[in-house]
Order: sequence, then structure tokens, then C-alpha cells
Amino acid sequence: MEVQPIRIGLLGYGNVGKALVKLIAAQREAISSRTGLDLTIQAVAVRNPEKYPQLETMTQRITTNAHDLVISDDIDVVVEVIGGVDPAKGLVEAALSSGKPVVTANKELLAKHGPELFGSADEMNLDLFFEAAVAGGIPLMRVLRESLKGEPIRRVMGIVNGTTNYVLSQMTETGMSYGDALAEAQSKGFAESDPTADVEGQDAASKAALIAMVAFGAQLGLSDVTCQGITEITSKDIQFAKRSGHTIKLLAIAEHDHGEIGVRVHPAMLPNHHPLASVRDSFNAVFVEGEAVGDLMLYGRGAGGDPTASAVLGDIIAAANNLTQGTNNGLGNLRKISIQSTEELENAFYINLEVADEPGVLASVASVFGKYGVSIRSMEQEGLGGEARIVFITHSSKERNVHSTLDELRELDSVIQIGTKIRLVGA
Repeated sequence: MEVQPIRIGLLGYGNVGKALVKLIAAQREAISSRTGLDLTIQAVAVRNPEKYPQLETMTQRITTNAHDLVISDDIDVVVEVIGGVDPAKGLVEAALSSGKPVVTANKELLAKHGPELFGSADEMNLDLFFEAAVAGGIPLMRVLRESLKGEPIRRVMGIVNGTTNYVLSQMTETGMSYGDALAEAQSKGFAESDPTADVEGQDAASKAALIAMVAFGAQLGLSDVTCQGITEITSKDIQFAKRSGHTIKLLAIAEHDHGEIGVRVHPAMLPNHHPLASVRDSFNAVFVEGEAVGDLMLYGRGAGGDPTASAVLGDIIAAANNLTQGTNNGLGNLRKISIQSTEELENAFYINLEVADEPGVLASVASVFGKYGVSIRSMEQEGLGGEARIVFITHSSKERNVHSTLDELRELDSVIQIGTKIRLVGA
């Protein structure tokens, strides 16, 4: 087999960049013997080269000028692991314009500008791969892009954020409060010092947008994703879920139904028998439902330097192969598909209220549910001194009717506080 040298330009040298350099060094001979590709890290762009003296033995050159790197004639494939939109977007565009395929782990960039960048890559007959952007080491994008390319996919639903899954797992298994569980996640490196993007669901929403683009060939963006995080989940909610045979998870869901696409991120109560309910700690898992293939689930490490680097390396090899053959594996022309309003979705809900503990309150609350056609499946009441906590499980109802119910309940003098609202999924 004739060996083809592939010179890689690496943008960024954080956890993923470091792990990638080590992985390529360890696997270089094996990759060459299997694929005929001789991968080398030709150049690395970092802000402060003096912080990384070890790079001098791992690459031909270190530079602070990322733009010059991506347009350089001695680079064949560009790998972007710096994150964010600026300057990453301009660098990816420059690389593609210079005839170089790009591998990225940048979910935010693609969730906001994916259709535009994918179109540019297709025009240049180049690859823009992003396996590591969605579920770390889980090969979800490749499965959707290649293995299930001809499959009519109905829904993709999964746990795609390790931070929130770790927090919810600790709350469920140890009885920790949300704050304590988050602090432990930070101490163990499972959460950033500023965890906002994770706990508010923004990270998962970016991934959900990418999943929908690939699964349905849809032209959409981050603004099309309805998003709710886990910051309002309490120990009481966790306890109720456990008593009722459920587990609370933060889910990313992309659905194709009657010519419309719905993409959303929110906490959900899953029955304990559902495969996703048993996914614990910082692991990720994604459940794919297709018309022909049925149900599939992919499971693994969704974050971390090594798993993410493994996904990046797989993309590098695929992009390099296509480059040598003068072809690409693009997403094609993403179509504009109507985005379903979440107000029209139907779900069963867990809703808890704090009310005055006095005669007639339950009847007045129930009458509001009835006014908007939200049927109550079960109810549980707990005395809190002069107040009471009431937990309702509804039958499946349109979300707009549930929202109207809650809006009117807020106006009742007897309702002190409306607590958590959680959808029931997979029942």
C-alpha cells in the first residue's frame, strides 16, 4: 500500500488538543498500516507558545497566527478545537476557501452557522466533519450520516450533556441537593467553574440542533431549539420521581412528525424501564427511533479529552481519505422544514404547587385545570403547616393548555407558588 502523507494543522491545544496529539503519536503506525495515511501534526496555533514547551518535539512549528496556518500550503487538513464563534468561524471559512477539509469539535459554531458552513464545504467539494461536537466519543454523527442515511428517522432522543447527568444522578442516588451535587461535579472536573451553558441546557440545545440537521437534513439553528435547564429541579421532585417509578433526566429531543420538526431540550421524567433512565454519572446515551430499523441506542463517554480526541481522529482519517480521492461526504442541501411550535405538542406533566391549606382550595385549583381541558391523572397532597404542597400528574395535554392553566393559577390568591413543571416522556 502506497503511503500518503497527511499534514495536520491544529488550532488550539487544550484538553482535546493535547489528547489528540498523544493519540496520533501512539496510533500513527497502526493507522498507516490500515489506511495508507501517514498522519503528522505539521503545525499548532496557540496564543502563548511559551506555555507548551513540549510541543517543540511534537510538531514542525508552533505559531500564534492561526489564519496563516489554515491557508498554508504545507497543511492538508485543519482541526479546530478552540471553541466559540469568533475567531473560529473565520478560520474555518478560510481553511475551506484554501481547499482544506476541516474537522471541528465546535458545537456552538455549527449550531449557529452550520447551514452556511456546510454549504461552503459542499461548494468546495470538501468535508466539514464534527463527530466530537455532539456526544464526545460516541459515533452518533457517523451513524446518522452514513449508516442511517436511507432510514426514515422519526425521533432522536438522548442524554447529551455529562455535567447535568452527573448532577441529576447524584441527586437521585445520594439525596444531594442541586447545589451540593453541582459543587461536587465541579470539584471532580465534570462541570466548569461557570456551569451556566450546561445547567441551563444551552450546551445540549446546540447539540440538539446539530442532531436535527443531520437526522432530518433540516436547515435550522440554535434559535429554533426550545430550551429549559435543570436549575429548578429540587430534591422533592427527585423523591417524587423515585416513588412513582421514574428517573429525571435532561433530554435533547429532535422529532420529525407530519412534515414538521420539533427540537427541544428539557428535564423529563422517564419510567425506570426506559433504557435512558439507567444512564448515570457523566455518561451520554442517544436513542434513535426509525421506521425500518426500529429502536437503537448508542452509549458511552460524552466528554473528556481522550474520548473526544478519539472522535476527532476518526474524522481526520475520514476527511483525509476523501481528500486523497477527490470526494467529500457532505450533508447535501439542507432543506427548510417547518419548525413545530412546542405549544402544540402534547405531553403529560408533573406539576407541583404550594397553596394555602384551607377548605375549597383544591376544588378551585382543579376547576382551573378543567377550564383548559387539562385532565388530572393523579394527585398527592402534603401538609406544610399553614400551607400545603400539591403534586399533580396530568394526562397528555397540549402544552399551550398547560401553560394557560399555570398562568391562571398564578392569579389565585390561594396559590402561593407554582413549583417545578416536568414533562413525562417514554411512558
